[in-house]
Amino acid sequence: MRVLILGDVVGRPARRAVRDLVPVLVKKESIDLVVANAENAAGGIGVDIKSAKDLLSAGVHVLTSGNHIWKKKEIYSFLDEHEKADSTG
Repeated sequence: MRVLILGDVVGRPARRAVRDLVPVLVKKESIDLVVANAENAAGGIGVDIKSAKDLLSAGVHVLTSGNHIWKKKEIYSFLDEHEKADSTG
């Protein structure tokens, strides 16, 4: 199994890079699983629903987090609804 692990995805420029590069890397390197830390994906602090969906639709399978995930309260319901979310979620 080949795994691609991305460190802290910070803000829109990093989400764009994930969108542009992850699909290419997955195909070129036969990646089976993509993991990204998303806790700062929304404006550099926190993660919101749009940012989470952007990363999942770019081919990320697992979003990890840390204490900053709680900065955007709207993510609470998304996490509850997508307990085991995947890119089709």
